[in-house]
Amino acid sequence: SRQMAGGGGGGMGRVFGIGKSKAIEVKPEEVGVTFKDVGGVDEAITELQEIIEFLKLPERFVKLGGRIPKGGLLVGPPGTRKTLIAKATAGEAGVAFFESSGSEFIEMFVGVGAARVRDLFEQARMAAPAIVFIDEIDAIGQSRGGIASVGVNEEREQTLNQLLAEIDGFKTGASNPVIIMAATNRPEVLDPALLRAGRFDRQIVLNNPDLTGRFQILRIHTRNVKLAPDFDLFRAARITPGFSGADLGNVVNEAALLAARQNAEAITMNDFEAAIERVVAGLERRTRVMNEQERTTVAYHESGHALVAELVPHGNPVAKISIIPRGRAALGYTLQMPTEDRYLLTKEELLDEIAIMMGGRAAEQVVFGTISTGASDDLQRATELARRMITEFGMSELLGSVRYSGQQLQYLGGSVEDNSQLSPHTREVIDAEVKRIVTEEVERAQALLQGHRPALEILAHNLLQHETLDGSAVELALTGQLGTPAQESKEHA
Repeated sequence: SRQMAGGGGGGMGRVFGIGKSKAIEVKPEEVGVTFKDVGGVDEAITELQEIIEFLKLPERFVKLGGRIPKGGLLVGPPGTRKTLIAKATAGEAGVAFFESSGSEFIEMFVGVGAARVRDLFEQARMAAPAIVFIDEIDAIGQSRGGIASVGVNEEREQTLNQLLAEIDGFKTGASNPVIIMAATNRPEVLDPALLRAGRFDRQIVLNNPDLTGRFQILRIHTRNVKLAPDFDLFRAARITPGFSGADLGNVVNEAALLAARQNAEAITMNDFEAAIERVVAGLERRTRVMNEQERTTVAYHESGHALVAELVPHGNPVAKISIIPRGRAALGYTLQMPTEDRYLLTKEELLDEIAIMMGGRAAEQVVFGTISTGASDDLQRATELARRMITEFGMSELLGSVRYSGQQLQYLGGSVEDNSQLSPHTREVIDAEVKRIVTEEVERAQALLQGHRPALEILAHNLLQHETLDGSAVELALTGQLGTPAQESKEHA
């Protein structure tokens, strides 16, 4: 009897407690996070201030006939600190915070998820005012119905139905306001009933931070680390476009570890830039020994990328070229640093990007008259970009301004392909257009490198000698100011 009631350990001892919510209650004094600990999300904070006011002074809004909002949905790509912002909202409001995850409601027993939803909301009502936060709500909130879902996932659908009923049945009066917050990076799969007004009244979009946001985030992450006097936070923010808040935190931590390894007194910009390379390209693999032919091929390959990036009208500046192997497969890399954040790209800019990707393959053809396996990743990215130009962006004159691709995953990249609506002829035309675009850009890259063959030779020879070159070496090679190692040694003698 004691075992069945949960008094004994193990076995059947927890049967009667299986329907209890696994949410962690964080007391107001234990939250420990406020909006000053979150950077780069000023618009989201402005939206959430209203929810905080509802929790602190609900009478002010009720007096005017306003309705207490029931929920807020945080939507954005991974790493944009959705969980941190929800916790900071509770910290600012000074209310209890119930933290849970969508996967915690799903068990092997039918009906457990719905029971846990009921228990969670009952706990929240007893602790009101409070915030209930469900992370990764797409685990239980996926759209119901459709042919593919008939007879499957009944437990998940029961849990979702119970969640919808609980939100509708919320007693969010002036005396005990309870607000539900949730986070997801897959809004396109959520059930429409979950997103309607009256359930999640606020949908707050969190994107990767812009320049000002990255500066704020870096300032927060560097509070407790020792920076060199000449460390430029604004430059650090400028050279990390596209990085999320989590990425920036990781880079700062990597820079601290690199500086500590060298017994340095403080973190310098060189440590920060090395940390960016480590995060983007992976660890250096100096133990991987390449023969002389492979090193030469890689040197010309990376020199081709760098020169084409400098020669096309819309290429991003080259920051570093290296033939030191990194990560799982990279035998070398060319690192470009955009000078500004971009949100719209023209057809010409995308074509230049494909030409840069294929610059390595073009250099191999120009110098050796043959090709190697080193361009496999370049081919994949160039082909994918060309296909997106045609099927998503309508940038093919032959196919016109029509979308041919399937559903695009909003924040996780890629897409769900659906070719059922395309005729066989249209698919053939799409394949031919993809081939045409990539082939034309390879030929353009070859022509550019043929016209600047001396610069290609000089840059490749310097890479073989030094293994890593700064981005300024590309411009010096093009203007003839970068001598070959043999010339440098003769001048020195």
